[in-house]
Amino acid sequence: MRCACPECVCEVEHSTAVVREGQSFCSDACATGHPNHEPCHGTGSCGCKCSD
Repeated sequence: MRCACPECVCEVEHSTAVVREGQSFCSDACATGHPNHEPCHGTGSCGCKCSD
């Protein structure tokens, strides 16, 4: 399934997803809304623009 972060293009397995409020995210950064504009997977770009 696709990460629930609106601008994220990552796919996430339900078994490895970060689940918040019933939605599945690919990482803690996406699940918390990128409060410090951090990329979803730490260092290195995965192709997403969700932390902008």
